[in-house]
Amino acid sequence: MSEDNDKDGGEDTPKRSGNIQSVSIATRFLNILANAAEPTALGVIARKAGTGSPTAHRYLQSLVKEGLAMQDPQTGFYDLGPTALSIGIGALKRIHPVEIAARYMKELASGFAASAGVAIWTERGPTVVRWYRSSLFSISSVGLGDVLPVDNSACGLVFQAFLPESQIDMARKLQPVHFRGKRAPRDQVDEVRKTCWSELTDHLLPGITGQAVPVFDAQQEIACVMTTVTNLGLMLKPEDQRALFECAKKVVRETGGTDRFAIE
Repeated sequence: MSEDNDKDGGEDTPKRSGNIQSVSIATRFLNILANAAEPTALGVIARKAGTGSPTAHRYLQSLVKEGLAMQDPQTGFYDLGPTALSIGIGALKRIHPVEIAARYMKELASGFAASAGVAIWTERGPTVVRWYRSSLFSISSVGLGDVLPVDNSACGLVFQAFLPESQIDMARKLQPVHFRGKRAPRDQVDEVRKTCWSELTDHLLPGITGQAVPVFDAQQEIACVMTTVTNLGLMLKPEDQRALFECAKKVVRETGGTDRFAIE
């Protein structure tokens, strides 16, 4: 039996006819690395993949050779490699609502005392894929690539309002309890769904407010979330506090989504 058909990770040499299945197994290892919170030991990867360590080692070494994975020479732990990261970035660039939202977030950060960005939903929760720091407001605990709390962030509440509960629960299980926060009351999530607006203060840093609004695609599904981090005390004019809201309405017109915003 080839290793491609060996569910318990046997050591037989793979058949040449098993190339397609080998790709499927290699993808399994890549997904494990992508969903890991940190570089991971060989034994842990093998266990999650349902293979033996020798089988996992051969696949991972092949991925390392192609740049899809990398191995720390000191610890021996594995992580995603530069080629995998390039593929991921290339895929992100093709998500048009993200690019449209990012353009407006960059403009907002340059003119207001708020750092701004765009987050997409991943298996681990809201993930920041674009982030622009404001020269008028530099204190921020958020950065590019960060995963945000499911329950303890304005961004997380917006995703909760428009994604299936099963998806939210899966991410909630992957996030540590102290990180994801206390589950929001149902009426709070319902209000976010009604207004398309979420705002939380003192959740990530004392005195700091996070704001978030959804971006819908042409199929009226949530594509990403636009979010800001600021100190409301730096918002000198009423229109400053509405800047994110106004950006969202502009993005909707470009993405073809429906203007559901109820805040006036």
